[in-house]
Amino acid sequence: MISECREHGPFRGDSCPVCGAEGRLVLSDIETDRLGRLMAAVLRHGKYGLEMSPDGYVSADDIAAAARGGGRMGWLTGRHFLAIAATDPRGRYQVLGGRIRATYGHTIDVDLRLPSEGVPPILYYPVSEEEEATVLETGIMPTGRAKVHLSSTPDEAMAAGRVRLGGGKVLLLEIDPAACAAAGFPVGRASDTVCTCDRVPPECLKASDEGPSGNNEGTD
Repeated sequence: MISECREHGPFRGDSCPVCGAEGRLVLSDIETDRLGRLMAAVLRHGKYGLEMSPDGYVSADDIAAAARGGGRMGWLTGRHFLAIAATDPRGRYQVLGGRIRATYGHTIDVDLRLPSEGVPPILYYPVSEEEEATVLETGIMPTGRAKVHLSSTPDEAMAAGRVRLGGGKVLLLEIDPAACAAAGFPVGRASDTVCTCDRVPPECLKASDEGPSGNNEGTD
């Protein structure tokens, strides 16, 4: 659930992480999940066709107005979506005034202009055993998204691989972000765990010996 502390703003959990106050309920867990999915569809995939800035920002009030429609959600305001974005535990959103944008996961073209500072020296990308040789030869291109999504740690890449590949053994590739930038494909830091770029040329990646902290068999 999301609650709001009078002094420190919205938070997730039972009490404000700064002062310990219980705060006032803003959204239940069910509402947070439902509205979070809707917001992601708007910001990543252009749901409702709302006005979006070239760098991906959409007015929180516009999202709320579209979500209310003619239904029973007359109580919904932009404040609720701002709270979801500001408290997202995975850092998938950025808030600028009354506007919100997603930092990764887009299927529509946006110019996010993500920072290159803080990008780890090695990034990881999951592939199946069948894909590995082809990807090492041709490089990595976006599949189903506007950008290539790379993970900051082997564990994060393995988790992404289990979701994307749907089971079976997951192998990891290592990506050199400095080499990508030198080849004309700079890597941007989208969150603490995800970086993105337009593509990864084959000379910028290699097979990895790294594995997750557990085993690397794909399981749900």
